[in-house]
This record gives sequence, C-alpha cells and structure tokens, in this order.
Amino acid sequence: MITSVFRKSSPFNYTIVIFLTLAFFLLVQFKQGIWHNSSLNIGTSIGIIVLVFASLFIINFIVKKNGLTKSSSFSILFFTLFLLFFPAIFTNFKFIISNFFVLLAMRRLISLQTLKAPKEKIFDASLWIFIASLFHFWAILYIVLVYISIFFHVSRDYRNWLIPFVSLFVTAVIYTFIALVVERQFIDNLTNLPVVNLRMDYFKNTNENLALSMYAVVAVFFVFSKMIALTNRPLVLQASYKKVIIAFIIGVVIFLISTDKSNDLLIFTFFPLSVMATNNIEYSKNKINQELVLGVTIVLVFVSFFLQL
Repeated sequence: MITSVFRKSSPFNYTIVIFLTLAFFLLVQFKQGIWHNSSLNIGTSIGIIVLVFASLFIINFIVKKNGLTKSSSFSILFFTLFLLFFPAIFTNFKFIISNFFVLLAMRRLISLQTLKAPKEKIFDASLWIFIASLFHFWAILYIVLVYISIFFHVSRDYRNWLIPFVSLFVTAVIYTFIALVVERQFIDNLTNLPVVNLRMDYFKNTNENLALSMYAVVAVFFVFSKMIALTNRPLVLQASYKKVIIAFIIGVVIFLISTDKSNDLLIFTFFPLSVMATNNIEYSKNKINQELVLGVTIVLVFVSFFLQL
C-alpha cells in the first residue's frame, strides 16, 4: 500500500515528504531547545531546513533528468528516511551544506553521460567539490569521482584532465579574498592540516551505536542488491549507476577517516543509497517484497530516530 502511494510523482507525494521532513525537523529543534536560544541559532536552523529542502529538489532533479529512477517519489522519500536515521544531522549545518555542494557536483557529473558541454560540467563539478571541502575537508575525495567520470566519458581530450586544477585555483582565489575581507581566521585554518582518524569510539551512548548498526544493515542490503542487478540495467545507464556506487563508497571512506567523526558524516552516503534503494523497489516484481523492504526500512528509521531523540 505504501509503495503504491509513492510509485507516481505527484504534488501530493512531495507534500507528504516535505511535511514529514519539516515535522521531524521541528521535533528535533524543540527537543534540543534551539528556538529558545539566540537569534543566530534560529537563523542557522532556518538555513538548515532550507538546505534540506533544496537538497530534496536537487535529488529529484538528478534522478528524473538522468533516468536513474522511474517516475516515482521514492528517491526523496528514502533520502528523508535516511536523514531520520540520525536526527542530530538536523542540527549540523556544516555537514548539510557540504553535502549540498556535493549534490550540485553529482548533478553535473551524472549528466556528463550526454556529452554536452563536458568541459563546463567538469569545471562546475570540481568547483562545487572544492567548495564543499571548505566546510568538511574530506569532501575533497569526491574529486576522484570527477576523474572517474572523465575516464568513462571524455578521456581522449587531455584538456579535460586539467580542468579540475583550474577549479582548484578559482576556489583558492575566492577563499583567499573572503579570508582577507571577512575573517583572517579562514587563512589560519589552512595551516591546520587534516588528520586521518580511523578510531570508532566516538559514540556518546549505545543508541547511537545501535542506529549505526541498523543503518549499516540497510545500506549493505541495498548496495549488494544494486551491484548484483547492475548488469541487467540499460547499458546507457550503467556508467551512471557505477558513479552512484562509487559516490557511496567515497561517502563511507569520508566517514571512516574524518577526525570529527560522528554518525552525521554518513549524510554523504544518503543520496547514492537513495538511488539504489529506489531501484530495488522499482525493479522488484514482487509487490509483497516491495512493501516488506520499504516497511522494514521505515520501522528501523523510526526506532532509530526516537531512541536518539
């Protein structure tokens, strides 16, 4: 029954997703007393929800424009559900904005399959990734996906391999200008070299550990089901699906090596996992399996959310 509602793309479905996101966002905010604090915190909270809604819009655009999913609303539904796995994300402006710029980069990289204006797309994607790294340094690892995309589609033109360096230069110029005009501390931040931290002892309580375990089970199921079915997908889309899988792997690596480790870092895996989860539902011919997969995911999400609230 649930799958039949979101099988089509309609304003009603978008309304449900937006209402669901806003309701749980406000629940987190009021639970933590954000709205009783300074106007700066309130402004940050408003910025967070605006970025979340913008992320939903970009995700919907990417999957529809590039044919990654059928005409359904499952992708934005799953993205919202994965956000609810870790409610603390709704208070982490830095990770949300970094992921937002990564989504902008993914939009350009996946559309590279059309071979229209490849140089502009490579430049834009690289620029968004470097900007994302200003908010969380290890987002810079997505530059690997830029070169993988070049290899898949436009590797013969050597100039394409040099374009990311142009984007890096532009980002550095913009960053330096802002640092000099706005705040000197931005330059000082460059002297703090990133550190790799592989320790997994960051949990504040067992509920966070349990939430991570449940998310890991869901992620492993959708990733393996996608990898197994990859060869059965249309040949024209296989490169795009490979980029989605690689984007998920990069997101996991970012989580594993980041110094300021928390479950919130898994936000970088939400978009690619949403695509894979949607494909699992859409291409399954057994309606009972469809309902079961979505139903179990929803149950795990709500259990995880309220345990951590």
